[in-house]
Amino acid sequence: MKEKINNKDKWLQEFTTQKEIQSTLKAIIRSTDDAISVVDENGLHTIINPAYTRLTGLIEEDVLGKPPTIDIADEGESMHLKVLRTKKPVHGVRMRVGPNRREVIVNVAPVIVDGVLKGSVAVIHDVSEIEYLNEELKRVKKRVRHLESKYTFEDIVGKSRGMVVAKEQARKAAQTPATVLLQGESGTGKELFAHAIHHASKRKNQQFIRVNCSALVDTLLESELFGYEGGSFTGAKKTGKKGLFEEANKGTIFLDEIGVMSLNLQAKLLRVLQEKEIIRVGGRSSINVDVRIISATNINLKNAVKEGRFRDDLYYRLYVIPIYIPPLRDRKEDTPLLVNNLIRKYNQDFGRNVKGILLEALNILSSYSWPGNVRELENVIERAVINMKLNEELILPKHIPPLFELNKVEVIEEKTAISSEPDNLIDYNLDKNSLKKIKDDTERIALIHALKAANGDSLKAAKKLGISPRSFYYKIKKCNIKKVYEYK
Repeated sequence: MKEKINNKDKWLQEFTTQKEIQSTLKAIIRSTDDAISVVDENGLHTIINPAYTRLTGLIEEDVLGKPPTIDIADEGESMHLKVLRTKKPVHGVRMRVGPNRREVIVNVAPVIVDGVLKGSVAVIHDVSEIEYLNEELKRVKKRVRHLESKYTFEDIVGKSRGMVVAKEQARKAAQTPATVLLQGESGTGKELFAHAIHHASKRKNQQFIRVNCSALVDTLLESELFGYEGGSFTGAKKTGKKGLFEEANKGTIFLDEIGVMSLNLQAKLLRVLQEKEIIRVGGRSSINVDVRIISATNINLKNAVKEGRFRDDLYYRLYVIPIYIPPLRDRKEDTPLLVNNLIRKYNQDFGRNVKGILLEALNILSSYSWPGNVRELENVIERAVINMKLNEELILPKHIPPLFELNKVEVIEEKTAISSEPDNLIDYNLDKNSLKKIKDDTERIALIHALKAANGDSLKAAKKLGISPRSFYYKIKKCNIKKVYEYK
């Protein structure tokens, strides 16, 4: 009798445990946002959750104890029954369920305990929600691509006549699909214009890809631009690779320093412009591309055509909308605007609070010729801000680093005339001067004469002396030759 009581207690304990597990399982299923339905080994519904009710429009009274076909809106096989029959899961099956015929994607898996089939569980996803998420993902991708063109016309600083004309031409060009050729010296802002043109065009939500044609060797540039088929050369991926023209499809590709492109690549680029198609390296079939090309160069392409270094037919294809960006020395009235804009930029970058620049310091900048253009001005202002103490609010002349053109100085005559014989300027009296002083004076005179002989061209002067330009500038500074020439 005692044994029967113990068995009863054990059975009650197991029953209680199973009931607790079932309650916990139901609570978990009810709490999830995924629509879930569970059937037993006979194919009858045993559990559904609130998400299932919201999705299908069916309540527990409509479903529980009913066969799995109860929620199918169209004719077709129940995935629950298929899984119970095959004991294998199914994934990604499209169906319509409930009275509202909601389109869903169903994943169903068998429930097997100790090798015995106990039923199946289905997770149901609303297709409209998936499509919405996909659209959101596309919008995010577009925004990410949009960030690739970082600058707008508002970011181009300048009110000089040359810059106003350049911006007007660029704005008009942005409204057309025509190719644009940006011309100007290095550092004038050609890439800035390319970004702005793309941003103002109908392609602004598509890819903007920049390619520096001088940064890659010829063969690598070809595979980067046009892609390659699998196994077309040693080291190529077996699956092949898309080229940048394919990546930029429907968008814009900016070809910087196009003047250095080889004649072979020029012919392929001409095909893109004329036929709107590319052929991958190692490929035979053509691929259609819709790409807007903006190119830039700091060399005279007309001369390159005359010299046979650039194809004339490609030149005329690129020269549809030419835009010339003037150097900074030809628009010095823009210097104050650029300086203030750069001060704001470096305040943000360095966490500073520089209020402006002293007029005397601004005059120094305005009188300089800026051979490196805006890029050089950026460097100078950045260094000036770094040179300032934290409590200083204005850029002073002392903060501005030395300005000099790398290859041009104008020699100014000293009050003491320089004789054709350097010895006349050197005092060899050993009672007054040490050997080091005599050597320094000799070096100083040699530097001055080299500059005069080279008509102020410091590169030529360094060559005449048989030293590097870097050593030449170091010696100029060491010998304090600021009094005998001015920088231009």
